[in-house]
Amino acid sequence: MKEVKESQNLSSKDIINQTVQFVKESLQGAETGHDWWHIERVWNNAKLLIKSEDVDPFIVELAALLHDIADSKFNNGDEEIGPKKAGEFLNSIGVEDEIIIHIQQIIRNMSFKASLGTLNFTSKEMEVVQDADRLDAIGAIGIARAFTYGGFKNRELYNPEIPPALNMSKKEYKSSTAPTINHFYEKLLLLKDKMNTQTGLRIAEERHKFMLTYLEQFYNEWNGKQ
Repeated sequence: MKEVKESQNLSSKDIINQTVQFVKESLQGAETGHDWWHIERVWNNAKLLIKSEDVDPFIVELAALLHDIADSKFNNGDEEIGPKKAGEFLNSIGVEDEIIIHIQQIIRNMSFKASLGTLNFTSKEMEVVQDADRLDAIGAIGIARAFTYGGFKNRELYNPEIPPALNMSKKEYKSSTAPTINHFYEKLLLLKDKMNTQTGLRIAEERHKFMLTYLEQFYNEWNGKQ
């Protein structure tokens, strides 16, 4: 493991603790698929993945905690508001500029929609945080989050007359209003094969199977089959 770096004034533990409090306060009242509990799950996933990866755990934990501090889909599509808010906070508690820039780049480039465009940055730390976030998008919780967001946006559960749109551009993905079931084919079922770490892949494979079982049951019930 790489050595955990210290800030100018606070220990890394103090910085993590202050970041937790900042995120909890910032996400009060957030849509429940992107609230503090989502952040905590991603953070826990990241701490699990760190154990088998050669990364800077300090950067990974901070990026996991701050990755959805201001999600663009809740901020009129502004993809810079998240990195900006994270940077301002980290700067206010004395985190080194080099670390702040790294975390901002992770936030800019780790999302699924970002992968549909041109990426200008990657790092092992980003790969870990990306896997941690993607694990929370699949499986039982991933299904719950998908329908929670669909309800938040007043989308149909399913419409057999609207097929999934495969191979969307980033712009098309961001503007999609498709039924929630389509989201499985447009994103969720694609994530297993996009995992970066072996531990992440192992966990993703089980959650992927669960989603396939869920979809089979969904279609049986939709079509009146036993």
